Amino acid sequence: MSGLAGSQARFFILIKEMVFELEDKLAIFIKENKLFGSAEKVLLAISGGADSTALLYVLCSLKEKGKIRTEMLCAHINHLLRGTDSDNDEQFVVQQTNILNLPITTKRIDVRSFAKRNKISIETAARQLRIKALIEIAKENDCSLIATAHQADDNAETIIHRLLRGTGFRGLAGIWPKRKFENNITFVRPLLCVTRAEITAYLKRRNLKWQTDKTNQNLTFKRNYIRHLLLPQLQKHCSGLLVEQLSVLSKSAHKFYNSAYSLAERLWPEVSELGESSLKLDLKIFSAQHPEVKVEFMRKSLAFLGSGEKTLSRRHYEKILKLAKQKTSNKKVNLPNGFTVRREYNKLIFEHTEKSKITKMPEEVFALQIPGKQQCGEFIIESKFLEVSGNKTGYFTPTQNGFIEQFDFDKLQPPITVRRRVEGDRFRPLGMPAEKKVGKFLTDAKVPKNIREKMLIVADDEKIIWLWPIRISEQAKVTGKTKRIFQLQITDTKHTNK
Repeated sequence: MSGLAGSQARFFILIKEMVFELEDKLAIFIKENKLFGSAEKVLLAISGGADSTALLYVLCSLKEKGKIRTEMLCAHINHLLRGTDSDNDEQFVVQQTNILNLPITTKRIDVRSFAKRNKISIETAARQLRIKALIEIAKENDCSLIATAHQADDNAETIIHRLLRGTGFRGLAGIWPKRKFENNITFVRPLLCVTRAEITAYLKRRNLKWQTDKTNQNLTFKRNYIRHLLLPQLQKHCSGLLVEQLSVLSKSAHKFYNSAYSLAERLWPEVSELGESSLKLDLKIFSAQHPEVKVEFMRKSLAFLGSGEKTLSRRHYEKILKLAKQKTSNKKVNLPNGFTVRREYNKLIFEHTEKSKITKMPEEVFALQIPGKQQCGEFIIESKFLEVSGNKTGYFTPTQNGFIEQFDFDKLQPPITVRRRVEGDRFRPLGMPAEKKVGKFLTDAKVPKNIREKMLIVADDEKIIWLWPIRISEQAKVTGKTKRIFQLQITDTKHTNK
């Protein structure tokens, strides 16, 4: 082999190794974060830009090598904001999926009109409509996962954006590797482990083309300002790579937040009391907690009443914390969209002007599929098993309505059924030494009438294991000795916070 030929061969070997390096990096990240798990199908959100094009080709390569086995489908959302450029993006994505022999669904959404009608920014309108459209496509194709092309630079920009508006540890966690949305659809972000520069280099090495969105240079959009001006200036004063340092911060904040979330979930039945279009928190229990646990109590209370998180900043939570410390009653904090928080003696009361409607469910008994997902009247019920690692189940995944409970499966006697309450029902509430009549428990716990009317009974062949959404049974709780964790999620489709 001549010197020139040898140099060319070494060059192509080097290029091949660099391509494999990024793909292997993603394969490890997907496995470590269990992004695909046992899901049969994943919907890839492909815009045609560099990031989503890389996502498309990397995942196809990994599937070809047998490193992922999930069936892949594609979706492209045309925002109709850039005229022929938007149409060209759509055509490009369709061409790429045809080359790879992948099915694709395209959808067009009128972002500008929606933003004008709802008096919101183009960015916010595009995000809301895009998520809604992707979820609809996923549901139509029986996909439980949606993969988006968020990468490490996006994560850094998100953290900076949240710092500018005020945030806590939950916000500092940045973009999560996976996040459950409505209807049990989970968004996964396989590219979070790589930077924008790595992605561009990968595409060039594979001689792949991508589309360029000229609006990404428009500095009137806050994210573009952060990307093109703020982050580069911060990088000049940073000893290392800022994107990587913010990624480390994101992981630490994620870990800390999950600890706070876990504690808040455990204390939730003790601290909360549901009312007619209101939710009360016991100030004695509330005040004894770490500030981040308090924030989680507040977030959960407002989410339960239907408040969107995007409208709330750190300043709003700080005002509520200040209210909780005051000794006088009848003080009030006003929040966006008609939500208020007031102190009344030893209670912190979260309210909304619109009263909740009571959700009805047929009176028959439903036997649950284990594991599985099914419609029971106006409720969607999903059951699954979680892996046990030591005495922990790994990261918790917050949902938008929070009605998830976990049970020690070896303490249950299947079948597991869901029904309405009947006269004479008895169960042993979590934390109590003996059984009580359900009616007496509801009276002692001061559960309001509207919650009683929509309450569900989840039971095994011997006992009630959950009064949804109020309390689980002491006889079915998870402990350090639990070997099989059984998780139930019950979603009230009329009250899912969209």
